[in-house]
Amino acid sequence: MDTIIGIDIGFGFTKVTDGKRFEVFKSIYGEAIDFQFKESLLHQNAEQDEHIQIDLDDASYFVGELAERQSSNRQFTLDQTQFVATSTKILALAAISRMMKTNQASFKVVVGLPIGHYRQYKSELENMLRQSHKLGITNAKGERKEVVIGISEVSVIPQPIGSVMDRLLNDVGKAADQRFAIEKIGVIDIGFRTSDYTISDKARYSERGSLTTQNGISKAFEVIASKLKDSCGVNVELYRLFDAVESGSIKIRGKGFDLRKITQVAFQQLAANIASDANRIWNDDWDMDAIMITGGGGSVLAAYLQPLLEGVIIPIEQDLDYRLHNVRGYHKYGCNRWASAASPASTAKQPISEDSATDENANKDDT
Repeated sequence: MDTIIGIDIGFGFTKVTDGKRFEVFKSIYGEAIDFQFKESLLHQNAEQDEHIQIDLDDASYFVGELAERQSSNRQFTLDQTQFVATSTKILALAAISRMMKTNQASFKVVVGLPIGHYRQYKSELENMLRQSHKLGITNAKGERKEVVIGISEVSVIPQPIGSVMDRLLNDVGKAADQRFAIEKIGVIDIGFRTSDYTISDKARYSERGSLTTQNGISKAFEVIASKLKDSCGVNVELYRLFDAVESGSIKIRGKGFDLRKITQVAFQQLAANIASDANRIWNDDWDMDAIMITGGGGSVLAAYLQPLLEGVIIPIEQDLDYRLHNVRGYHKYGCNRWASAASPASTAKQPISEDSATDENANKDDT
């Protein structure tokens, strides 16, 4: 029986779940190298190390923090076309490999795309993943094994729908929270590169109220990186700012820099832009019952955003890392979708069809 998994391949982080386990790693990869010295200097650090190394299509890659730490030529992009063409397959299969319990396994996969890129890349993403993939996996001890990942079904849905499904459905894909089935809910999904705006109207996707913009957390990170360049002359890669922004400081060549003030200013400006977009996009949707803020960026911007939005705000449940609500919703959606398909006599209604996002307006450009 195929395992249903959700994968959220973001510009900042890649997330995957089978409904029981979650894996999160930075969306970075680079060439694998042969270590001269494999041991960690401290045993406790070795236990915390994330080691993701895969061989795919005659190339060997380090993925996530391992690539950031060890690869000389690291691949990290905010360009959607390049991301789909060169990064998505590597990141997706690296994520699935973390869910494997045997050397050969079959999966059904739900994955998301930003609303503004849905029409353009949906078929390409489906065709890229829906096949049999042969990988080599090497662990931290240097032990390598060959695995086969079979992907029999791929469902691509607009990214923010994941958070709606997470609240609407329970862990086996059955409707649980009737509020999301009967009300009109606006969703602001703030990612690293993009922010998605969509409306779930009685659990139906609303094209008119949906849009992708380039106002992701990276906009604030670019401001912070620019200030650091002015202060110390170093170009700090955006993906190396995650921990620094969270802690409020960074060390560059031994000198500490306080990031709290510039981070606050950058986040306030970004939140103002996102709120302005939401209020403009949803100007005609005065009958909206509530607004939900989600995504990894939502966790840091929620406090700045809430006073600026026109409407009632639904607090995200704090049972999970903000970054994981979409991917957990993808898994729940997959359980609903394929459980219904597997039972012809079933009258269960599929909450939201992925095809509902493919009408003539679904190819809106980023703004």
